Amino acid sequence: MLYQKGRGAQINTSNHFLNTAFEKDIEYDEYLRSQGKKHKKITTKVIRTYPKTIVNRVPSEDLNFDYSINPYQGCEHGCVYCYARNSHEYWGYSAGTDFESKILIKANAVSLLERKLESRNWKPAPIMLSGNTDCYQPLERKWELTRNLLKVFLQTRNPVGIITKNAMILRDLDILKPLAERNLIRVIISLTSLSEKTRSTLEPRTSAVPARLNAIRKLSEEGIPTGIMMAPIIPSINSHEINAIAKKAQDNGALSMYYTVLRLNGVLPEIFTNWLDHHYPDRKNKVLNQVKELHDGNLNDSRIGTRMTGDGELSQQIKKLINSARKKHNLNQLFPEWNLNDFRKPSVRQLGLF
Repeated sequence: MLYQKGRGAQINTSNHFLNTAFEKDIEYDEYLRSQGKKHKKITTKVIRTYPKTIVNRVPSEDLNFDYSINPYQGCEHGCVYCYARNSHEYWGYSAGTDFESKILIKANAVSLLERKLESRNWKPAPIMLSGNTDCYQPLERKWELTRNLLKVFLQTRNPVGIITKNAMILRDLDILKPLAERNLIRVIISLTSLSEKTRSTLEPRTSAVPARLNAIRKLSEEGIPTGIMMAPIIPSINSHEINAIAKKAQDNGALSMYYTVLRLNGVLPEIFTNWLDHHYPDRKNKVLNQVKELHDGNLNDSRIGTRMTGDGELSQQIKKLINSARKKHNLNQLFPEWNLNDFRKPSVRQLGLF
């Protein structure tokens, strides 16, 4: 099979909601290779959507936020392990290459947020930007949905959290700084590996490691409360980096460190196993067996309380390493309390972006 550089998934898995499926012609693939030819490069397609709501209720005891906004559906970052891949099937696409090459933008996101915050039933509460797909994925540079949503949060003084793998967040320091001055912002930078080789195959279109470390440092220097998320920890891939990542986080001013372990829900076993075949065939079985060890013999665990951190002896070993790294590198600091007292309804409805 021909390898598509810059893409995490190398296959388009079947959508179990559809009655028909696209089957790749392996023989034709081999023919092209024998002729020194390549398939047409996968390019990103943008699809505008106009949903009815944008603020999602998140009823999960495993998460420390109650509401989220995802201005984009699908993610060009192409992280091979992403649990959100499965949600792309609801739109009629594949969780494989479709997820990272067919991106739905919620064109009316700004007006929907304004409408939500104007509602007489809304009480100020933190809203997480991302939670499913990255709000600073590459298309944000052009569409600026996240930037304009942040303007609404600043105008209304409603708290907002951000989790991202992209140093593009520094573009919006002019909005993040006044939010921080009012205790209305927290940022989590996802840092999965310090190895560019690992990062470039595991998360091919994310910001490079030095750029992310610089983002942590810049945000911290500007007084924006910033932590890191090591997610997911993948046994025998990045699990040996826990302490080194914690040290780099401390060196660059991070306050805290969070983590999850890999779980392969939905069609992810097929996508991730294919990735291992390409990049780590020698340790494929070891990695998959260790993932199963984390989840009571399965590649996935949907149980509240164990799905994020796993269960069993290996899970406890990882937890001890995390706790030791947090203590050693002072990454147990608390974020400032959210300011819920200064909220105000949007004074003038802004026009939507489009």
